[in-house]
Amino acid sequence: MKKIDILNFITDFRKAPNSVKTYSELVSHLGKENEAALNTMLSELKQLRTIREVEQNGERAFQVNAK
Repeated sequence: MKKIDILNFITDFRKAPNSVKTYSELVSHLGKENEAALNTMLSELKQLRTIREVEQNGERAFQVNAK
């Protein structure tokens, strides 16, 4: 799993550029066994301001700012 896998799952710039994915959707797509690595990569992407954390229906969700 790489950071680009996370970004590609969250958004497709041609079809849905402003797509928002919840944390549970990310975990189910990338696998429960990768959850620790996922959290590390999400925090790195937030620090780089590539993604931003939003709230959707009371749950953590993520949206891509720049790719």
